[in-house]
Amino acid sequence: MRDSAAMAEILCLNAGSSSLKFALYAEPGTDEPSLLASGKIENIGLEPHLIARDAKGDVLAERRWTKDGTITHETLLEDLLREIEASVGDDLIAVGHRIVHGGTDYSAPARVDAPLLAALEALCPLAPLHQPHNLAAVRAVSRLRPAVLQVACFDTGFHHGQPPIATRLALPRALGEEGMRRYGFHGISYEYIARQLRSIDPDTGGGRTIAAHLGNGASLCAMAGGRSIDTTMGFTALDGLVMGTRCGALDPGAVLYLFQQKGMTAREVEHLLYSESGLLGVSGISSDMRALLGSETPAAGEAIELFVWQIARQAGALASSLGGLDTFVFTAGIGENSPEIRARVAGRLGWLGVDLDADANLRGDAVISAPSSRVAVRVIPTDEERMIAIHTADLLREEPKA
Repeated sequence: MRDSAAMAEILCLNAGSSSLKFALYAEPGTDEPSLLASGKIENIGLEPHLIARDAKGDVLAERRWTKDGTITHETLLEDLLREIEASVGDDLIAVGHRIVHGGTDYSAPARVDAPLLAALEALCPLAPLHQPHNLAAVRAVSRLRPAVLQVACFDTGFHHGQPPIATRLALPRALGEEGMRRYGFHGISYEYIARQLRSIDPDTGGGRTIAAHLGNGASLCAMAGGRSIDTTMGFTALDGLVMGTRCGALDPGAVLYLFQQKGMTAREVEHLLYSESGLLGVSGISSDMRALLGSETPAAGEAIELFVWQIARQAGALASSLGGLDTFVFTAGIGENSPEIRARVAGRLGWLGVDLDADANLRGDAVISAPSSRVAVRVIPTDEERMIAIHTADLLREEPKA
């Protein structure tokens, strides 16, 4: 991947069902980690494709695997580790992981050990699309590089300081005491956005802010002074906005109907709500917003409109939680790269004081609100891997010296 003098390295992993995102950082020991390389292995389970780029964006390595039943997440991770170690020697000292669910007990980044891993395994039913794959990467690193420090960073952690009323579900209190509550997700992304806003505006951190993490998974977060106050995802990452293949907010009676009237099993309903709904289900075409924007079919148009309508509708609710709105941030794949979706969302938020500068929006400027807008509208690229690297470095520096 690159030539390098010996230096300590941190690898950050974000493992999904069909992809593995990674970023490699130099750990200087004092300052923030600096990016050396990043990339992604896509199409896991079909014909995996690896591409890695340096900090400037130049391609460092690219590799394709033919479809082979023996290729697993672990074998791909082993190939990735070998690729890294071939260029930097034996200087990998820590691996930081995105872990979607930390439950009620884990909010701060934590050193991975056997008790923590067991506790996180028990949370897999609350995040079945993500948690099993996150933890599979942890176990694989444990087997492949047992001496390397591993750090778990929790997507739920950023939301742990929310007011209790924002986390309460209107279910019997005994269930709440067992952990049935609203958790919120995409917290590592929102933590990074909050950090960027504090850098931009040290006095207020953006004030009353709604951040819109719009990708294949999508959610909104209401932040006051950089702290999470409310969010659209709840007990699971199935709640809230319409997503690529997830339904978002749904009347529980609809789920009962699927059981009682359609005769579906729990596993069938889970698959329907997580993997066959959202943009894919409504359009009947694709979960990819780019494909839908390029389609002229009425169903694709309706899927896009439902996506936008739900964002605006739930943004209104979050503005109520905040008592007003000073800043609106677009981030993640759709938020960062789709001027059309940004314009359509902003068009529905005019009553809150949002007024978009059409040219700035088309250019993808950092600030896309018009001078007349009462709300600052920003586009801030998220960087979950950098946030994981920062937390991993912090824990690494707390480790006793050999």
